[in-house]
Amino acid sequence: MTAQTLAFTVESDSGSPGIIELIGKESAHLREKLHQHGALLLRGFEVGGVDGFADVVRALSGEPLKYSERSSPRSTIKGNVYTSTDYPPAEEIFLHTENSYQAAWPRTLYFHCVREAETLGATPLADTREVLARIDPAVVEEFEVRGWMAVRNFHEGFGVDWRQVFNTEDRTEVEANCRTKELEFEWTEDGGLRTRGIRRPVHVHPVTGERVWFNHITFFHNTTLAPDVREGLLELFGEDDLPSDTFYGDGGVIPDEVTAHLRDCYRAASTRFDYRFDDILVVDNMLAAHGREPFTGPRRIAVAMAEPYAPGQVTA
Repeated sequence: MTAQTLAFTVESDSGSPGIIELIGKESAHLREKLHQHGALLLRGFEVGGVDGFADVVRALSGEPLKYSERSSPRSTIKGNVYTSTDYPPAEEIFLHTENSYQAAWPRTLYFHCVREAETLGATPLADTREVLARIDPAVVEEFEVRGWMAVRNFHEGFGVDWRQVFNTEDRTEVEANCRTKELEFEWTEDGGLRTRGIRRPVHVHPVTGERVWFNHITFFHNTTLAPDVREGLLELFGEDDLPSDTFYGDGGVIPDEVTAHLRDCYRAASTRFDYRFDDILVVDNMLAAHGREPFTGPRRIAVAMAEPYAPGQVTA
């Protein structure tokens, strides 16, 4: 497999069946290619808007999932179909695996190009098997021994607050939710919430049996922020109250050079393609990390998630 062919492309032609019919006939083959490559690109098919997109998700993966314990601002388009992110167009979103800071996550992600960008705006992908192979074995071993910790601070009036994250205003319900999801929690004096979750850095894919680098260590770490954003957040909140950050599972500080190395490994494994109208990108969330390029123009990508998976976590 070369870097240019991470997403296996299925392109419609004049004799092709409709996309739902194709999935019905070729579901096993598409699944095989998804597990081999980590992503599928369904191109040239008439999708039929948000309802047609949801039907594609149901045909291949079942009912779309509700977006919970979110880390990115998103808007609901219809049902459980969302905007890809509401972050400003000029910002890059670094490569990550969706919800890998949680005790459970969606196995499969869907992206539908409703409107192309004028420039850039790709969803870059990186094979998590390749990312793991590129990481210094000593770095991997350190994380496997110590685990990693995601710390999130939900501040009143800033960013995504805890009510949006947990889809409730009931603190008792939030606390029960945290216990279920193996999260330590504490309410802060300003009415906010702090959570800590200790997770594994490497997981085994339930179908292929391969080891994958599946975590939010790099994405949540403060050094991955744009320098001006990082400086502003540190000035506002200080090191202890940043909206998100990562540590070793025992609370130890991850050296900056380690996260820089991890970013280099993601970027070295990264591939991209330009969206076309009605493209549907299907991503195996454990086999491929995804991100977002900055863009100009009226880019609009709809997103859905499916196939919940909860392997259980082992704390360090």
